[in-house]
Amino acid sequence: MTANQSANYEKATFGTGCFWCTEAVFESLDGVIKSVSGYEGGRNPNPTYKEVCSGTTGHAECVEITYDPSVITYQELLEAFFRSHDPTTLNRQGADVGTQYRSVIFYHNDEQKQLAETAKDELNKAGAYPNPIVTEISPAETFYEAEAYHQDYFAKNPNQGYCAFVIAPKLDKFRKVFKEKLKPQSDSVINHG
Repeated sequence: MTANQSANYEKATFGTGCFWCTEAVFESLDGVIKSVSGYEGGRNPNPTYKEVCSGTTGHAECVEITYDPSVITYQELLEAFFRSHDPTTLNRQGADVGTQYRSVIFYHNDEQKQLAETAKDELNKAGAYPNPIVTEISPAETFYEAEAYHQDYFAKNPNQGYCAFVIAPKLDKFRKVFKEKLKPQSDSVINHG
């Protein structure tokens, strides 16, 4: 990656529950250069996983994505965000419960804010979900990178219980819906289905 290329990249930050799932989903998309698991939206500086899991810091588990907008648009990332989790459950995704698992979009500029709000409004008006969308839309603040063992967790631990029984089926379903937007190698990556 040259300096000129990186100048054209943009950032997006999403929380869809467990950041292991979020990272695995977004890393499979063509145009996503990098995704980093971490914490955002809380009070404590430099929070640890244990602190965030206590539910007392206010942080959400999320993923900061670096993407190439000439390959994948922010609107397409929003579509992936809304289709890869249940945005109607407050502070919960499946068995993961707590404010750290909330559905959240941390926008990096006014355009992202407007696009996120429009997408949420349109999905609610269309009745896309049986319940109203509760996704939080907040300005990006300080993103704290999670501990090293959380990075690329699914790729490094595909046979771990949570990965095999929660992430793999979710990723397989996502890949079927977004097959035109996957990185070329994504179809040949380990199939857990």
